[in-house]
Amino acid sequence: MSFTPVIAVHMSLALGALALGPVALSARKGSPLHRASGYTWVVLMLGAAISSAFIRDFRLPNVMGYTPIHILTVATIAGVTAAVIFAIRRNIAMHKRIMWRTYLGGCIGAGLFALLPSRLLGDLVWHQLLALV
Repeated sequence: MSFTPVIAVHMSLALGALALGPVALSARKGSPLHRASGYTWVVLMLGAAISSAFIRDFRLPNVMGYTPIHILTVATIAGVTAAVIFAIRRNIAMHKRIMWRTYLGGCIGAGLFALLPSRLLGDLVWHQLLALV
């Protein structure tokens, strides 16, 4: 697998969401910072999830190029959508719970999976940048 423009877009959006997530999650709820960082985070997450649908890998166990990590694509879109709906309905407890789960699964979980040695980012980090393995 090579570093394509789709992968560059996906990684840019995902890294932005990874960095901005703690700001949105820790800002005072209802504050302008929370709302601005939250809206931006939602756009970054949806962009990362949608762009991931165009990244396919036929080397790993797959169905038409879609590997198990693509389950997170659907889960991220569903999670972000549900969290926004709960915020609109003023069910803040569910909004908060789903946003945390989406951040942990969609950013942290997917990021760790992407760092496996058999993945493009994993190969880049472990083999090329750190000269390991």
